[in-house]
Amino acid sequence: MVKVQTTLDQMVRPKLENHEQRTTEQVREGAPRLYSRELVELVFTQPYCRISNVVDAGIARRQAASEYLKKLCAIGILSEMKVGREKLFVHPRLLKLLTADDRT
Repeated sequence: MVKVQTTLDQMVRPKLENHEQRTTEQVREGAPRLYSRELVELVFTQPYCRISNVVDAGIARRQAASEYLKKLCAIGILSEMKVGREKLFVHPRLLKLLTADDRT
């Protein structure tokens, strides 16, 4: 199992780093006042983000966190999805990378 996980990490990590770098550039160009390394890293911790994730990470208070995530939607990084009473901000490129079948 360890060998399989190591191989998987070796295949996915370069693609993940490439996506993170492209996202950093996209945020710097599309929303330069919004850019922070911490925010970009946060949206790469899982394929979706909640407003509370941004607040809990200490990046912004609730109102600003909501605006940040909506701005990331506006520049094409995230997609907003309502699930019950909560909003999820899905990271489609990360989700696609994690679920891709071409990891062989």
